[in-house]
Amino acid sequence: MSFFNSINVSASGLTAERLRMDLISENIANANTTRTSSGMPYRRKVAIFREQEPDAFAAAMGRANDYFATGKGVEIAKIAEDQSPFKKEYNPNHPDADLDGYVSLPNVEIVNEMINMISASRAYEANITSIGNTKSMAMKALEIGK
Repeated sequence: MSFFNSINVSASGLTAERLRMDLISENIANANTTRTSSGMPYRRKVAIFREQEPDAFAAAMGRANDYFATGKGVEIAKIAEDQSPFKKEYNPNHPDADLDGYVSLPNVEIVNEMINMISASRAYEANITSIGNTKSMAMKALEIGK
């Protein structure tokens, strides 16, 4: 894997983790939204990642030379809505309460979102460290030639 490939893999990780942090922020911001434009409470959103496949030519050349073509990083396969049930809270004075006085609240757990935010932040930092280490190796390789 060349220096540029490793930087591209880490850069794709940075992009994916930034989107993940944006979704987590959106989930936290809407933790008390009882009515969206669809008329339902807000549903938690999650990013689904997948490996970027190497292009067909690189994969074919790799197979022909008994060389395993590595992936190109990570990409967002889709943004999915969490289908877990809404929380119910008894509040008969709320404008969105049903006939029994219960309000459906979003399926967002703040503590879980904060844990996910820490995880995404650490993954982001790991990708930055990887880019920095690749840059250091390239600089050391250039110093050998002096």
